[in-house]
Amino acid sequence: MATPQRMIGSGFGARSTTEEVLRGIDLTGKLAIVTGGYSGIGLETTRALAGAGAHVVVPARRRAAAQEAVAGIDSVEVDELDLSDLESVRGFAERFIASGRSIDLLINNAGIMASPETRVGPGWEAQFATNHLGHYALVNRLWPAIARDGARVVTVSSSGHQFSGIHWDDVQFEHGYDKWQAYGQAKTANALFAVQLDALGRDAGVRAFSVHPGAIATRLARHVPREEMLAAGWIDEDGNPTNAGFKTPGQGAATQVWAATSPQLAGMGGVYCEDCDIAEPAGEGELSGGVRAYATDPGQAARLWQLSAELTGVDAFAATDPSQ
Repeated sequence: MATPQRMIGSGFGARSTTEEVLRGIDLTGKLAIVTGGYSGIGLETTRALAGAGAHVVVPARRRAAAQEAVAGIDSVEVDELDLSDLESVRGFAERFIASGRSIDLLINNAGIMASPETRVGPGWEAQFATNHLGHYALVNRLWPAIARDGARVVTVSSSGHQFSGIHWDDVQFEHGYDKWQAYGQAKTANALFAVQLDALGRDAGVRAFSVHPGAIATRLARHVPREEMLAAGWIDEDGNPTNAGFKTPGQGAATQVWAATSPQLAGMGGVYCEDCDIAEPAGEGELSGGVRAYATDPGQAARLWQLSAELTGVDAFAATDPSQ
């Protein structure tokens, strides 16, 4: 039975921290993978999960930078992974599978935002390729380890999904590029991925969620020009954050940590979360809280899964999915 896209009254909120959502939760003996777990809210997620007893694997595009960032955090290992390169994804997954370990928590945290037009692989638009296709391929290649003990898979989406649904007639933006439309499409893809993964994986005990972490001043905004951030009211003339709605990295990481670990979500999945609770459907009009219907639509989720399988050549469910 599908989980309703309705708040459950978790008792947490926008200002809750990782420490608060993990209070009383013991992750000793659990293994977590956090992509991009060495910067911004990813680093806060790594620190929080390791502090609760988990062993955390941090696959990183910048391995040396990752090792430096996580130095001093107990029970963390770093490996190489470039999500924009499917051979790199294959390599990391094969190394992990060969270790014989199971995955209890997988947080697809890494991503890029509003980047200049960039092509990767066979000419794919970089935001869609990195934020979605790389994580899609990673999960499918890691599936034996994910399914073994029924992991939770959390994928970081964003309220930016409200900028755009999937451009089905031009997914790779070959006929005109708009960085915010491309970002919105990628974040919608992240949400739809969780919907379909949950539908396919729940019989194996795997549950999937997508989350909006909130607005946080991190390196994610490195591609946004200073003038654009000033005009949006994100920073002042000195470069300091000015938006009172911005969260700290610890608050921003809280929703993905909550979704990955909370017993309140037992038996649930396939929903979009924000502020440490399941989100409500979004209203009409300007960018606001909640989730757009197109980002949780099962039909669009299945269509995106099929497209992703065709593009990447990977589908762990090809033999069992009746739609294949």
